Amino acid sequence: MQQTDATEKVIIGVDPGTQVMGYGVISVKGQHITLVQYGVIHLSKYTTHELKLKKIFERITQLIGEYLPDEMAIEDPFYGKNPQSMLKLGRAQGVAMAAALARDIPIVEYSPKKVKQSVTGSGSASKEQVAYMLEKILSMELSREFMDATDGIAIAICHHYHANSPASVSTGSAKKSKKGGWGAFVSENPERVK
Repeated sequence: MQQTDATEKVIIGVDPGTQVMGYGVISVKGQHITLVQYGVIHLSKYTTHELKLKKIFERITQLIGEYLPDEMAIEDPFYGKNPQSMLKLGRAQGVAMAAALARDIPIVEYSPKKVKQSVTGSGSASKEQVAYMLEKILSMELSREFMDATDGIAIAICHHYHANSPASVSTGSAKKSKKGGWGAFVSENPERVK
């Protein structure tokens, strides 16, 4: 029996943030990528961190209910100098992940460098360069007003590019994996682990 590439897969990409959280929803049929929705969740208007987390959970849950993604790709928090900021960013990421886990949606994390490299070819690309390449990939103009949303789209596209790569690990229901992290290194280099 021959398998067809025309199966649709919906991926939600999330760029966690404590002031602005970006997201992008793409649909993939074969190798054709279609942008379904993108936007930002403005969090700076909420007075407490708890309210921000509640809003993230509610909005991601709403997006999942509306677009029924098959998988979530989310950006790893990058390492910063301020531990308090990192803690808050990690909580924001965790709440977004919890919304996906509550619906048994597999989650994969990507480093910011991996996302940029996947979309532009350079791990040190600017947000503007990422947005420009996304417009070329999607054959459409994107609003410069939503740079955090374009990061969400880039994360989803990065996941699509890496989902079928030889280094990818098969994801089961609600399985969380990390591309390019320690787990991937161990899987790809078992002889180097003692």
